[in-house]
Amino acid sequence: MSPLTYEALLGMAAAGERLSALDGANGLVVALDSAPALTPAERRRVGAWLGVQPCPVIGIGTSLDDAPACDVLAADARDLARIVHGIDAAPRAAAVFVQLLRVIDGLPLEAGLVAESLAYATLQGGPEHRAWLRDHRARPAAAPPGDGEAVALLRDGDRLHLRLDRPAQRNAMTVEMRDALVAALSLAVADDSIDAVTIDGAGKCFSTGGDLDEFGTVPDPVTGHLVRSVALPGRTLSVCADRTRVRVHGACIGSGIEFPAFAGHVTAARDAWFQLPELRMGLIPGAGGCVSISRRIGRYRTAWMVLSGGRIDAETAHAWGLVDALD
Repeated sequence: MSPLTYEALLGMAAAGERLSALDGANGLVVALDSAPALTPAERRRVGAWLGVQPCPVIGIGTSLDDAPACDVLAADARDLARIVHGIDAAPRAAAVFVQLLRVIDGLPLEAGLVAESLAYATLQGGPEHRAWLRDHRARPAAAPPGDGEAVALLRDGDRLHLRLDRPAQRNAMTVEMRDALVAALSLAVADDSIDAVTIDGAGKCFSTGGDLDEFGTVPDPVTGHLVRSVALPGRTLSVCADRTRVRVHGACIGSGIEFPAFAGHVTAARDAWFQLPELRMGLIPGAGGCVSISRRIGRYRTAWMVLSGGRIDAETAHAWGLVDALD
């Protein structure tokens, strides 16, 4: 994926080419600084063509005037290499991901969540995820679940405090945890006397995301989609977001940041770090993160996190708007 100039892209656009991983075109790199060589009408034509390509479009350069035609921006050659490496590891999932971000940009929250879930279900049945599952069948025994409820509840008058309470499992988002969160947040939604909801996590980190031992256990992708349609913690959190504050710390991986990003206010400890590693599993963020995170930091930075798999620290998350405050 060497950078192409806008002049080269104009010829491809005129020919109506469609680039796809099915033909070995895992992505397309655009030299943004070459845009001034074209007229405004030609740049618009290239931009419209790029916006419908069934593969990721990566912009590299200092000019951001034509960034809307791209899916992700690479800061430099090193950053580009990281993004390309991530795409090449799962090119079909990468293509579905960027197409999803294009579609949900500007959609209402519920429509965005439905689109994300359908895309996730598609990838659950895809060859890249199946290959990942085959390679991860033999896993060490997981730590036994802790005593008590997966989510501890404490009500004090008009305040409800929820704590993810599986520290031995690093608060992995198991089915047990998911259902407990939906039940607890449904209480907050139904009870108007609850004025404030706070959420945090016990142990060394907020959450390392979905429990890998549960991946592949859904009966089929359609059932998985229907489950997410009725039991997605982020959807329930979004209903009471204006009353909810979440404090995160340590590792916040996958759904460990997708879920809190729905809250009205997120505070991060300075040791917090964030990562969206789903692409290497042949998947995309499926706990609502394509919606919740892109609404906080925009689709370019969301795409960077997923396609590169890179970590960001608390200070960067705050600067980007992924979290609202540091403590």
